[in-house]
Amino acid sequence: MARYIDEILQPGERVLYSTNAHWIFHVPAMMAWIAALALYVASRLIDVYSVMILCLFGSGLVALVALYSTVKAWFHRWTTEIDVTNLRVVHKTGFITRKTFEMSLDKVESVDVDQSILGRILNYGNVTIRGVGEGREIIDTIASPLAFRSSITTR
Repeated sequence: MARYIDEILQPGERVLYSTNAHWIFHVPAMMAWIAALALYVASRLIDVYSVMILCLFGSGLVALVALYSTVKAWFHRWTTEIDVTNLRVVHKTGFITRKTFEMSLDKVESVDVDQSILGRILNYGNVTIRGVGEGREIIDTIASPLAFRSSITTR
C-alpha cells in the first residue's frame, strides 16, 4: 500500500520530514501482556485447583484484552502519517474512514509543542499548529515533536 503523501504530492513538491505516532501507544498492551503472563505463572505455582483455574481463566481473558490493545495500537500507528513538504503540512489518520489536515506553510502562524517529563525523556509530545484564518490542529503523541516543529518553522 502506497503512503498517502506519495499519492497527493504536487509537481515540484517534495517531502522534507516524516514522523508518526509514538510507540508509547503500545504501553497499555505491554502492561496487559505482562499481567496475562503473571496470572499464567501464578496458575502454575498455585496448588488449589479452583484458584488455579481462576488464574488461568483470568490470564486468558487478559491476554485477549492485550491482543486487542496490541492490534489497535499497531493499526493506529500504521494508519497515521504526519509529513512536512516544502509547501505544506499534512496529517492523515484512518484507513476506511480517513481524516486529513493540510495547511500551507505560508499560512502557519505558530507551532507549539507540549511535552510532559516522560515525553521529554522518550521524545514524544503533542503539537498544535495554528494557521492564519484556518484555525488550529492538534496532533497528539507524535514522535520527535521538536524536530517536526523545526521542519515547519525552518525555511
